[in-house]
Amino acid sequence: MSTEGTSFKREMLATLPSLRAFAVSLTGKHDKADDLVQDTVMKAWAKQSSFEMGTNIKAWLFTILRNEFYSQMRKRGREVQDTDGVFTERLSVHPSQYGSMDLEDFKKALAQLPDDQREAIILIGASGFSYEEAAAICECAVGTMKSRVSRARSRLADILKISGESDYGPDAVSAQVTSGNQF
Repeated sequence: MSTEGTSFKREMLATLPSLRAFAVSLTGKHDKADDLVQDTVMKAWAKQSSFEMGTNIKAWLFTILRNEFYSQMRKRGREVQDTDGVFTERLSVHPSQYGSMDLEDFKKALAQLPDDQREAIILIGASGFSYEEAAAICECAVGTMKSRVSRARSRLADILKISGESDYGPDAVSAQVTSGNQF
């Protein structure tokens, strides 16, 4: 294997955790996400000659993953909608810790966002891409990406009923217990 091939492999492997996280956010299922990442890696490996070393491999791989996901969705033709969460509720177990419950609330709120807003907030907020990189991945203008993120943040705040900083962290009772104060 050439030095360039070794470098490509090393850089690609370094992005796998981020790719998997993005795939999970798109598919909602770990097994489907793993399949999507595998398909992405296989496509990237086959097309590595079209990648220019020194450019952003993470953005290149995220673009491949995103395109593969949407291609699979188009092939599938239709998907069962679970907008009211009936199917999800039957499959999930309510967590026993506040952090887990908050995370579940956030996942449900995230799922209520339109696809373009959810994708934008995940790329910017969770995956660490700049607005420019995310816009390139989604093939849209930087201003469009900023607008999508802004609308997504506002919508999440509405859904989660967040009005200020006091809504983050433990609630008043939990804060008293963890700080040692009696209520």
